[in-house]
Amino acid sequence: MIGPPGSGKSKVGRILAAGLGVTVRDTDADIEAAAGKPVSDIFVDDGEPRFRELEHQAVLAALAEHDGVLSLGGGAVMNPATQEALEKYVADGGHVVFLDVPLAVAAQRVGMNQARPLLLGNPRAQWQKLMTQRRPTYERLATLTIVSSERPGEQVAAEIVEALGLELVGGELVDPKNFADPRSFVGPKSKENNA
Repeated sequence: MIGPPGSGKSKVGRILAAGLGVTVRDTDADIEAAAGKPVSDIFVDDGEPRFRELEHQAVLAALAEHDGVLSLGGGAVMNPATQEALEKYVADGGHVVFLDVPLAVAAQRVGMNQARPLLLGNPRAQWQKLMTQRRPTYERLATLTIVSSERPGEQVAAEIVEALGLELVGGELVDPKNFADPRSFVGPKSKENNA
């Protein structure tokens, strides 16, 4: 999944992965694990060029190793080599879903006053500027575009499942994060038990 901050990639990714019985992976989390510090600290300590280098490596590794739902950082698609990798992924039968979102909804979701390296200054204006730059690339790379808007993540995930003709291994799409005790989330039923 690709899209701007606040589009719902993390939440929809969790829901989709749970419903499909696969794992979810986020390249920003991979970068933080590799660097041993948060993305915002990488920007401050090492600079954006170093972050983008780590990001490209994370995307290539995830595309090669991961067989579930993958969420890319908002700016990952701006690297031409990453674009080529995604185009090859699509040519090999993969799907790239662009989660689009209006600014007003993104602002509510990401709380435009949070520390996001590329949204410093006037966060709303910066977000709009980033989207103006990135939208053509998101749209070109996407095999499916979904407007997440203010709909619940479960509805967005259901639209993706239907549009791509995917098969759920459980009865319904739910966000496993909603369960206070993860042990109470049984997860999707196995295909054998879903008769």
